[in-house]
Amino acid sequence: MIPALTGTVWFVGAGPGDPELITVKGRRLLEQAGAVLFAGSLVDQAATRYAPAACLIRDSKDMTLEEMTQWLTEQAHQHQTVVRLQTGDPALYGALIEMTRPLTAAGIAWAVVPGVSSAMASMAAAGESMTLPEVTQSVIFTRVEGRTPMPPGEDLAALAAHHTTLCIFLSITLLHKVEAGLRAAGWPDAAPMLVVHKASWPGEERIVRGTLADIKQRCRDAGIVSQAMVIASPTLGAAGWDQLVRSKLYDPAFTHRFRKAIT
Repeated sequence: MIPALTGTVWFVGAGPGDPELITVKGRRLLEQAGAVLFAGSLVDQAATRYAPAACLIRDSKDMTLEEMTQWLTEQAHQHQTVVRLQTGDPALYGALIEMTRPLTAAGIAWAVVPGVSSAMASMAAAGESMTLPEVTQSVIFTRVEGRTPMPPGEDLAALAAHHTTLCIFLSITLLHKVEAGLRAAGWPDAAPMLVVHKASWPGEERIVRGTLADIKQRCRDAGIVSQAMVIASPTLGAAGWDQLVRSKLYDPAFTHRFRKAIT
């Protein structure tokens, strides 16, 4: 006889790699978890150190989707708190919906705890900003087509035509396609590029700067072939510019509801 379901499966964003970048809520759930399924190929195992000694911890890197959902279902029959620990944020380039649909069908409660994306961690590591006044106010999260096809209208050239900040996931081995897409959208060879390998991972983070013309060779020379964020943005290098357009919010000549303009 199957016992009554009492547990909740929590999909927790582990963040980009540094165990200290998990949210307070995510850490609390790990501390009270009876079972944890973590993405060992992407999540630093150190993130599981918050789990209690008696917690059942399973690495999912060798499991299929069906095996993972079955494991989560079985653990929800036995534990009040079950954690699926995922890299970055569970809603971004993860199998969240594919996992939650079977849980819902089985009557198992689940919830999501967001996490810090590697896109944010990469810009933080490099000391860069995704947006700047009158340069760009938009950020696009995307990838180039590999074994997973892109939907119509979402090829890189079409998105790059906006000339805004592009955070390109899962594409470090496809830099030739990144280059082709940006060039097709009119980005010059001198356009600045940033690649961050294992952003925030203690002792493993590496930052490569270059241009559209040389970033592939620079990454090749550095031996970066996995777990890297590729960023193209007109904001890159702004810390060294001679002039910047000031943010209106902090401009003394700008009035808002908390402060009158200084004239």
